[in-house]
Amino acid sequence: MRRHGFLRVAAACPKLRLADPAFNLNASQSLLQLAQQQSVDLVVFPELGVTGYTCGDLFHQEILLRSARRMFEQFLDDVKHWYQGIVVLGLPLECDGRLFNCAVVVAQGEVQGVVPKTFLPNYNEFYDARYFAPASVIVTKQIVLGGRTVPFGTDLLFVCENFPEFVLAIEICEDLWVPIPPSSYLALAGATVIGNLSASNETIGKTDYRRQLIAGQSARCLAGYIYCSSGPGESSTDLVFGGHSLIAENGTILAESRRFDRQPQLTVADLDLQHLQHDRLKTTSFAAAAFQAGNRREIRRIAMPLTATAAMRSPRLMRPLPAHPFVPSDTMSLRNRCEEIFLTQVTGLVQRLEHLQCPPVCIGVSGGLDSTLALLVTCRAFDTLNEPRSKIHALTMPGFGTTPRTKRNADSLMSALGVSAREIDIRPLAFEELHALRHKPFGISLDNLDLPTFQERLSRLTAEQRHDLVFENVQARIRTNLLMNTAFVIGTGDLSELALGWCTYNADHMSMYNPNVSIPKTLVKFLVNWLADTEFTGSVQQTLRDIVATVISPELLPSSPEATPQSTEATIGPYELHDFFLYHYLRWGSSPDKILFLAEQAEFHQHYPREELLRWLKIFFERFFASQYKRSCLPDGPKVGTVSLSPRGDWRMPSDAVVTTWLQHLNQASASDGV
Repeated sequence: MRRHGFLRVAAACPKLRLADPAFNLNASQSLLQLAQQQSVDLVVFPELGVTGYTCGDLFHQEILLRSARRMFEQFLDDVKHWYQGIVVLGLPLECDGRLFNCAVVVAQGEVQGVVPKTFLPNYNEFYDARYFAPASVIVTKQIVLGGRTVPFGTDLLFVCENFPEFVLAIEICEDLWVPIPPSSYLALAGATVIGNLSASNETIGKTDYRRQLIAGQSARCLAGYIYCSSGPGESSTDLVFGGHSLIAENGTILAESRRFDRQPQLTVADLDLQHLQHDRLKTTSFAAAAFQAGNRREIRRIAMPLTATAAMRSPRLMRPLPAHPFVPSDTMSLRNRCEEIFLTQVTGLVQRLEHLQCPPVCIGVSGGLDSTLALLVTCRAFDTLNEPRSKIHALTMPGFGTTPRTKRNADSLMSALGVSAREIDIRPLAFEELHALRHKPFGISLDNLDLPTFQERLSRLTAEQRHDLVFENVQARIRTNLLMNTAFVIGTGDLSELALGWCTYNADHMSMYNPNVSIPKTLVKFLVNWLADTEFTGSVQQTLRDIVATVISPELLPSSPEATPQSTEATIGPYELHDFFLYHYLRWGSSPDKILFLAEQAEFHQHYPREELLRWLKIFFERFFASQYKRSCLPDGPKVGTVSLSPRGDWRMPSDAVVTTWLQHLNQASASDGV
């Protein structure tokens, strides 16, 4: 797992007895044993978890402070023999004649450093300043603990020697709730993982705010964030602590504990530190922020060991990893996403049409998913502009591969939507062009043949004979030529086709504006289905659902009642796989072997053997690199998600870049796995 940048982390909320360090550290050891069983690399415990946060004036009792130190040192002796990961514990510590609320970082049973709390709340129900001194009054930069003199301060970064992506920073509870948390500076200095030891009581509405705060800070810092809060066991004299722990990564909550559970809880998730490093490299404003006036701070970097654990061999990732990353898994999120995307498409097209004073437009309607979505977007755009749909010239252009099903759906849809519909049979035009080119489709000479005879010869072709790229391209370019000579052309091609180069150059590849340009194929299907559910009833709804259920096909090769319709996915591979590959390659910059690893973790292996995943992944990279020249001259179209291939926006790549390095990387990884 570490080879792919994953770090397994946990927030541990043990049972607690106030002012009883021996009991509390024994309870912490029990959760640490559970963490060891789950191969956790980093465990964060609550604020002042050794004593309890709500001890009040007992913090001024020397017996409690000495007991806490003594039990903590015994804890070190115990765990160093069996836990090799990183532990962060909350402990009250005296230094320079003052008492500090501290987080102690332990690796392999040795104290690595101590971080005091920076901001002490002293309002409403909080009285931290009654007991503790803030970090700002520190005089000594070292402290003796666990038989060692170790760094002491808020300027500490703990850098993993054998896992360089893992750089740990610590802040404590209130530190997160201030306008500029210490973790902001520490992340700018290189911290990729932030641990927060907290004691946050429960009040109405606070839970949602806490989630927003943690998710937001992890996003601003482009970091992983482990937030561990005290649970039941703290004093209920005036407050209740629910044990709310969360693990976030770059704005996303990966795992969350149950609140008010009286049993010990270990909340575990895998952070993808390679993802974070990728976004930091790409987000130039993040690096620029580190050099703003006032942000340059002296940082001490503490080398910290992390022994290889069973986590490297753990079979399953402990984090959400959807097989269809462009498509939300829950129904409500999917509906909201579809509505937002559709309105984005419509708004982009409305702006373009308004700029051009709303000319007539034309669109090719095939009865397939992409052209259906583009047509529905165009209709809504004209409605928004209060323009008649009669200005939408919808052309259905049946060719040699058109099936009765798609023809029927195209006709039905155009009629129901009230656009200006027209049918142009392109077969005579294609036949004449093929003859003029002296091309022999499928080895058939066109000399002395008429179109009906040629059509009859095509119907007798076997499946093995149905391959002819010129035959397909001639039809595709005829269709685009007809559209271009009709009106302002609305494009229909989607993101997945552009990634794979599954479009004919200067044919379906070209238009004057394409509202589908950044929508992947897997999402197009859900968008059309959502429109069927929300916008239409009766026959139109049935037509849209039938379009969703139709096999994806360019319908360019000859068809007959006996022949199996041409299938895109049978040729280039399943779109659900290619969209998965595309997302992780473009969004996160993942290496080929990591994408293969993630595809198996997303449980594609239940449907595709590893050898098949490897085959389609190689095809993805080969086609992606070979097809950049098509993407370098794309028409305008709106970006709707985090992944886009616009040559003017998100993706600039030389058309003659070679794929060799990526394939070698994948071949080496697969060879080492015996595939």
